Amino acid sequence: MSADTAVTSTTTAGTVTPTHCPYCALQCGMGLRRNGTGLDVVPRESFDVNRGALCGKGQNAPAVLAAGARLTEPLVRDTPGGALRPASWPEALDRVAAGLAGVRDRHGPDAVGVFGGGGLTNEKAYALGKFARVVLGTSQIDYNGRFCMSSAAAAGNRAFGLDRGLPFPLADIPRTGCVVLVGSNPAETMPPALRYLTELRANGGTLIVVDPRRTRTAEQADLHLAPRPGTDLALALGLLHLVVAEGRVDEGYVRERTTGWPEARAAAMAHWPELVERVTGVPVPRLREAVRMFCEPEAAMVLTARGPEQQSKGTDTVGAWINLCLATGRAGRPYSGYGCLTGQGNGQGGREHGQKADQLPGYRSLADPAARAHVAGVWGVDPASLPGPGRSAYELLDALGRDTPDGVRALLLMGSNPVVSAPRAAHIEERMRSLDFLAVCDVVLSESARLADVVLPVTQWAEETGTLTNLEGRVLLRRKAVDAPPGCRSDLDVLNGLAARLGHATGFPVVAEEVFAELRRASAGGVADYAGISYDRIAAEDGVFWPCPEPGHPGTPRLFLDRFATPDGRARFAPVSHRPSAEEPCAEYPLLLTTGRVLAQYQSGAQTRRVAELNAAAPGPFVQVHPRLAERLGAVDGEPLAVVSRRGRAVAPARISADIRPDTVFMPFHWPGEGRANTVTNPALDPTSRMPEFKVCAVRVERVAAKPAADRAVPGEAVPAGRV
Repeated sequence: MSADTAVTSTTTAGTVTPTHCPYCALQCGMGLRRNGTGLDVVPRESFDVNRGALCGKGQNAPAVLAAGARLTEPLVRDTPGGALRPASWPEALDRVAAGLAGVRDRHGPDAVGVFGGGGLTNEKAYALGKFARVVLGTSQIDYNGRFCMSSAAAAGNRAFGLDRGLPFPLADIPRTGCVVLVGSNPAETMPPALRYLTELRANGGTLIVVDPRRTRTAEQADLHLAPRPGTDLALALGLLHLVVAEGRVDEGYVRERTTGWPEARAAAMAHWPELVERVTGVPVPRLREAVRMFCEPEAAMVLTARGPEQQSKGTDTVGAWINLCLATGRAGRPYSGYGCLTGQGNGQGGREHGQKADQLPGYRSLADPAARAHVAGVWGVDPASLPGPGRSAYELLDALGRDTPDGVRALLLMGSNPVVSAPRAAHIEERMRSLDFLAVCDVVLSESARLADVVLPVTQWAEETGTLTNLEGRVLLRRKAVDAPPGCRSDLDVLNGLAARLGHATGFPVVAEEVFAELRRASAGGVADYAGISYDRIAAEDGVFWPCPEPGHPGTPRLFLDRFATPDGRARFAPVSHRPSAEEPCAEYPLLLTTGRVLAQYQSGAQTRRVAELNAAAPGPFVQVHPRLAERLGAVDGEPLAVVSRRGRAVAPARISADIRPDTVFMPFHWPGEGRANTVTNPALDPTSRMPEFKVCAVRVERVAAKPAADRAVPGEAVPAGRV
C-alpha cells in the first residue's frame, strides 16, 4: 500500500468489535457497534480488567470521532504568523519533509527534534523511534511519558533490574492483606480500578491512602495519611525506621533475596518518628498504625502514582517505598510487591520500544553496544550510524528554537500537547513559537497544533488496529471498528510518507501487524521481550503478559517469584535520605501548590474538552483551598483566585473545601488559557529520571482585582484584594 493511500475497512453495521478504551492505562475492554451515524459503546464483560464497567470518558469516547470535534484535512501555514489553510496530503507531506531536511542540512541532525506520546500504540512508538534515529539521524527524541512514570521506572530498574508498572495482575490486589496507595486517586483517574480496592476490604484487607487531599479514594481508606506535599520520602523512611525499631524486619528474606540493607537501614534510622512528624505533618500514632496495618498480614502491597513520582526526588522517593517492601519481605512473593499505577493509555508500552531519549526497542539501553548491534541488525543499518542518547523531555522542549550550536530548530510532534501539559508552560509555548519549523500529527487542533507550520490529521483508536500494553504489562489488541474520514491517515502512514520523501523508500510499513512483527524481532532478548507475542495470540488469550520470549512461552503475569532481574537475582535496597523540594515556601510564596486530574477530563484535555457530556461534569479549572486559607484571603466559593509562582500566574474560581491541607492548594491541569495550572509548576528535574516537579512548588494565592500590578507582582498580574 502506498504512503499516499488511506487505509479503509468494511465493518458491518450492527457488528460488535471487541476493543479497548482510548484513555488510561487500565485499557478497559469495550465493544463498539455501528449505528446509523457513528458508534455505540457496549459493555465487554468478558475482559477481566474492568468486567464491562467504564467511566464517563470511556462511555463517551466515540464523540471525538465526529467530524465537528476533530481534524479532517491537513493544514499548512504559508507565512509566519499567517493563518492555517487546508492543503492536500502530498503538499503537506512535502512541506514537512522539506522543513525537517532543511533544518538538518543547515544545522545538523540534532537540530531536528521528535516528541512522542504515551498514547501512541506500540507500533507507532517503535516506528517513531526508528524514524528519528534512522531517517533523521537525530538523538533528540523523547516523549510525554517522561512526565508520568519515569521516576517509578528508574526506581524499579535500580531495585529489581526491570521496570513493569505492576509485577502482578490487578486481580491479585483483592487477595493481599494491605494496600498502601501513595499519591493516587483511582476513584477519579481510573474508576473501574476502584473495585479492586473495594473487594480488598470486603475480603478483610485494609487500605492506607497517602495523599495531601482527602480525595474520593481517601474516603474509602481505613487510614488516610495527609503529608505535606514533597515529604513522601520522609514519610516512607519514617515508616521503615519504625519497622526496624519494632522488630518487624524479615531478616531471612533480607539475607537471602536482597543486597544493600545495612546502608539503607542506617539511612532510615536517621528519620525518627518525631522528626518525620515535624517534616510531614503526619502524627506519630498514625505512623505506628500504618506500620501495624502493613506488617501484620502475611501479604501486602505498595502502589505509587504521580504524587510521589512527579518530584525532583521522585526516584529516591519511590526507592524508599520499595525499601519498605523489601525490608518486610513484601516483594517477589504471592500477593505482595511494589507496583506503579501507570497513567497514560500506553504509558507502559510507550516506554519500552524506542521513543525515549536513551532507549532502543525491548527496553534496551541505547548506550549498550550489544543492544545497538542487535537493533541495527533488525533495521539493516550500521550500529555506528545510530545516534547516542539525547535530551529528556523537558530539556528537549527547553532547547527548542535556541540560536545556539546545540539548539533544536525543527520539531515533529506526535500525540502530545506540551503547551498545556509541560511544566513552566508559558515558557515552553514561547520556545515552540520560536522554532524554525513545527509539524504536528494529531486528531484535534490542540493548543500545540495551533502553533504548527503543518498539521497532519491522523486516525484515532477506533479507526485503526494496533497494540498497547496496559499497566499490568499485558499486551492488548485495539481493533479497527470504523473507517476514518477520507482526509485522515494513520501515524504509520505519515511516517511512511515522510521516510520515502527523505530517502528511505522501504522500512516503514503502514500495516500495524507488519510493524509489530518487526518490533517482535527487535525486542527479542531484551528486558521487554515480545518475541513470542502475535496478534492472533493476543486475540485468543485477551492479552499476553511480557516477557514472552517465544511462541510456546505462557507469558509472565507475575514477576520475581523466583529471582529478581538483576545480575545476581537479588533486589537492591536504595540508601536514600529525605531532602527538601526544589522550592520551599517563603515569605513571598508561603503556600504549596499540587496538581492533578479530575474524573471527567483527561491529561491536557485536548480530546475530552470537546465532549459536551464531559464538559458539563467538569467545565473548567478551579483552585481548591482550605476554609482557613479562604478566610484569611477573604475569598468566597466561586470567586476568581490567582495562584502565583516564580514562573507565572494562573486564575480560576475558588473551591473551598476542608478536604485539603491548610498550607496547600490544588489545581487540575487539563485547561489552557489563564487557568493553565502548568504556567505555575516547577520544571526542576529529578537527577536520575529527569522528571519535572509537577507535584510541589511554592506559590501565593490572591483574590483577583482589576488595578495595575503591584511592585512584587508577576507581569500581567492584577493587584490582590487579599494575599496569602
